Amino acid sequence: MTLIRSVPILLAVLVCAGAACAQDTPAQDTPAQDTPTEGTIRFATFNASLNRGEAGQLIADLSDPAAEQPSRVAAIIQHVDPDVILINEFDYDEGGEAARLFIDNFLAISQEGMEPWVPEAWYSAPVNTGVPTGLDFNRDGVTDGPDDAYGFGFFPGQYGMLVLSKFPIAEDDVRTFQNFLWADMPAPRLPSDPESGGEGDWYSPEMLEVFRLSSKSHWDVPIAIAGHTVHALVSHPTPPAFDGPERRNQLRNADEVQFWIDYISGESYMTDDAGAAGGLPEGASFVIMGDQNLDPLDGDGVSAVMADLLASDRITDPLPASEGGVEDAERDGGANAGHQGDPRYDTSDFFDGEGGAGNLRVDYALPSRDLEVAGSGVFWPLSTDPLADLLGTEDAPTTDHRLVWVDIVVPQ
Repeated sequence: MTLIRSVPILLAVLVCAGAACAQDTPAQDTPAQDTPTEGTIRFATFNASLNRGEAGQLIADLSDPAAEQPSRVAAIIQHVDPDVILINEFDYDEGGEAARLFIDNFLAISQEGMEPWVPEAWYSAPVNTGVPTGLDFNRDGVTDGPDDAYGFGFFPGQYGMLVLSKFPIAEDDVRTFQNFLWADMPAPRLPSDPESGGEGDWYSPEMLEVFRLSSKSHWDVPIAIAGHTVHALVSHPTPPAFDGPERRNQLRNADEVQFWIDYISGESYMTDDAGAAGGLPEGASFVIMGDQNLDPLDGDGVSAVMADLLASDRITDPLPASEGGVEDAERDGGANAGHQGDPRYDTSDFFDGEGGAGNLRVDYALPSRDLEVAGSGVFWPLSTDPLADLLGTEDAPTTDHRLVWVDIVVPQ
């Protein structure tokens, strides 16, 4: 069941008490880099770690308006104040109850003195995580493990996606590619069995007949902004880790990113879940958003694919940056000391010790070339900034990712 919902106007009236509270408890001065540029539209992406270990647990947690982690997530969103935001790792439920609870109990209520943030519409749809296949994808001798689902997950909908927008979503034009098969790409990077000496033979022909490219899904969500359509191209590829010498997750991650390179470049091989073929129309405006789990220079993934996406002549890389990322990398050291990438552009705070990836740039908001970029940033305050409390503590972080945003000028 796909869910596109307009938030009732009544809700905006009901949060006036929250707004009043915000005036009674002034927020900290907003850093210049976080202030939306006048006359622009802010797109943001945030892996908020609003995933839970069991089905229904997120709904239970969001039913408590005092829940600490969702409150901090909401405060970060309220502070940055995007117009359109993708939330990765938001567990999907068919009725959309978790999305409504997050809006009503957290976003629409002032957090830490911030102004309430109420979207006009939101979009959610099924994802591949946790959907059983009955096949032994990871060759561990069982067919019902989380690694044997269409995307890694312990229950259907785990690690899902949610798009929230202050502008209308063009419901009839949304495209999803949940069911698109990996083998249907023109040159799929299929993993090989290191013991067989064959090419692309890790998965049997039976498996490849059903194996989906997206570990979650790929969505094209058109946003109607002042008479202009901007396509939010959203996804969350699998981490390029937790596999073996066959590199099945690394290669799947690479092709999940490759899909967007092809989609915006006029390739026509892809077919959406409604049966329509082809990529994005030439000249269409878009912003590629999501936790791509891929750094263009560092980490375990096929970095060249992300470098290719960033170098595409269809997009502008706004290079969102923060001071907090630099401070954190210097403080933690470890894997960060060997990175090639500039820590200003890091968007994640992963384990820094032996075997860890360290901080990486994996979260992106990449606008098409026709959209003028007026500003960008990563919400990663310095430790001396009171806003740093919203990141949680080392033992109880809000999330291991940081919100990334870009301000664009939409053509009139």
